[in-house]
Amino acid sequence: MSNPQFSLEGKKIAFSGATGVLGTSMSLYLSREGAEVLILGRTPAKVEGLVKEIQSEGGTASGYICDVTDEKSVENAYFSIEKDHGYIDVLINGAGGNMPGAVITPEKTLKDLDLDSLRKVMDLNYLGTAIPSKVLFPLMLKNGKGNIINISSMAASRPMTRVMGYASAKAAIDNLTKFLAVELCAKHGPSFRVNAIAPGFFLTEQNRTLLTETDGSLTGRGNQIMTHTPMARFGKPEDLHGTLHWLCADASGFVTGTIVSVDGGFSAYSGV
Repeated sequence: MSNPQFSLEGKKIAFSGATGVLGTSMSLYLSREGAEVLILGRTPAKVEGLVKEIQSEGGTASGYICDVTDEKSVENAYFSIEKDHGYIDVLINGAGGNMPGAVITPEKTLKDLDLDSLRKVMDLNYLGTAIPSKVLFPLMLKNGKGNIINISSMAASRPMTRVMGYASAKAAIDNLTKFLAVELCAKHGPSFRVNAIAPGFFLTEQNRTLLTETDGSLTGRGNQIMTHTPMARFGKPEDLHGTLHWLCADASGFVTGTIVSVDGGFSAYSGV
């Protein structure tokens, strides 16, 4: 007999950044486990495509077009979700990314940092998490309980060369996660939780050329990562499913303010 504490059946889960490689895999998984997935994204074709893919498998999904860095845009999505669903159980803040100008490559120095790009990276990752959390939280209050899951990164706790903007933004996500965990419990009660998942190195279209050569062999940076990952492989999208399921489910009901690493041991290895 299945344990009802682990059931996702009927949970209404809003998910920003769901149309990327990892987000798509997680969205499909959640729908296969019986959740209703509410896809938030700014590109209509991508949102509609993922909704149709979920529905083609017999799952339940709906799409809402918004820019998570624009409060008014997210407010419009709020009203649509409220009309269609009334409330949500879970918000997954998955929107994020990096920009070339916020990266300091080996041939560049700090003076080459593009501050406009840095600002955009901070906006996308930090405000793109803070704004949906603020605007959509009332949809959880309507349900008397709620659960926010942020997407952090190994770059948050282990600052890495090159990715200055992205690492700083994800470090802010870790801090925000802990702040909101305390804030929501203190003012709204223990039925409101906030946690984050910190993926290690997963091959995506965004980083593939940085970590692998065209023939599939590792680049120098890819080799550095592999020698510091005890499991000696990159993550696969499905490696995130178990942690995501646990955090979405009632089974993790006493877990809040936690950053869960899914990194093949990268954060545990000192390099010696």
